[in-house]
Amino acid sequence: MFNFNGKTVLITGGTRGIGAAITAEFSRCGANVISTGTDTLDLLDAASVKDFISYIESLDIDICVNSAGINVVDPLCESLDSDWEDIVRVNLTGVYKISKAVAKGMKERGGKIINLSSIWGHISREGRAAYSASKFGLRGLTQAMAAELAKYNILVNSVSPGFTRTELTESILGEEGIKEAESMIPMGRLASPDEIAKVILFLSSDLNTYISGQDIVVDGGFLNARN
Repeated sequence: MFNFNGKTVLITGGTRGIGAAITAEFSRCGANVISTGTDTLDLLDAASVKDFISYIESLDIDICVNSAGINVVDPLCESLDSDWEDIVRVNLTGVYKISKAVAKGMKERGGKIINLSSIWGHISREGRAAYSASKFGLRGLTQAMAAELAKYNILVNSVSPGFTRTELTESILGEEGIKEAESMIPMGRLASPDEIAKVILFLSSDLNTYISGQDIVVDGGFLNARN
């Protein structure tokens, strides 16, 4: 078992799906967890973001997991500019602002920042222009932060889940879509949220002392088997 006793962990988007599993795993391992949902941090509301940043800047945060994200699946020519702006604002700009805030304190003592990307930040498919743009961008942000913050012993990585069985996935794909996805995954099934969470725990733990600037794909072999 990982031991996070005495560690303060901030998890955005930590109330459902993969984020809820991350919250549960860190709590089980003894961490002091600050887990946000839209009722505590609305990344689409400037006042909410400002207030939350003021709050976390007063804390000694050891680990930050940027899990909050949104998605809208629409054909490009039918998509709304407002959806594009919202997706980028939550999935990319929100990570930038939260990471910037926690990194200021981490400079004094080191820390870990983990960003939740996606296989759609490596490849894409129809209807995911905004989502893929945000997740490709998130991987670039992760690498830039890792390069800049390494000298302060702040390790920054991203994790890219593949198809994961959450309520959101089930609502988007439906059972037929899930069966189709499973047929393309070498392991023959979707990931469970806790399988993603355990990778994040490792990257956040004292066992990780030298991995930074990396993106860890957790997809049951899907990306490598596409061709």
